[in-house]
Amino acid sequence: MTASENDGFWLYDLKVETVLDGRAPVCRHIEGESFRVEGEALVFEAGQRVSMYALAALLPLLPAKQRETAAHDWMTTDAEIACPDPHCGGRFRVTRLGRRWFGHAETTGLPEARETPYWRKERGE
Repeated sequence: MTASENDGFWLYDLKVETVLDGRAPVCRHIEGESFRVEGEALVFEAGQRVSMYALAALLPLLPAKQRETAAHDWMTTDAEIACPDPHCGGRFRVTRLGRRWFGHAETTGLPEARETPYWRKERGE
């Protein structure tokens, strides 16, 4: 591995899927609706939706779910996040998919260390 290959990190892509498992939703939760997390991007297929209140509860946890964690860490073992409404039966199952490599120079905001952002490279810019 070269020095530049050591100067980066892996992140998991995630799938976040609405699950009810027989519980009654109060909020707008449709079993099977989902979105993906790819790097910093939330990717929704056409017609897929998520409650903004549920999304507000999910967002702080997603970056931690993207990173490597110990085998017995709850971020590794616990896959479902409850809707923030205490009366709602909606849950969101977070599944780790493939991993992506991000170089530090492609993701940093530090001017002296910055190169072309990763998302521009993906677009061929």
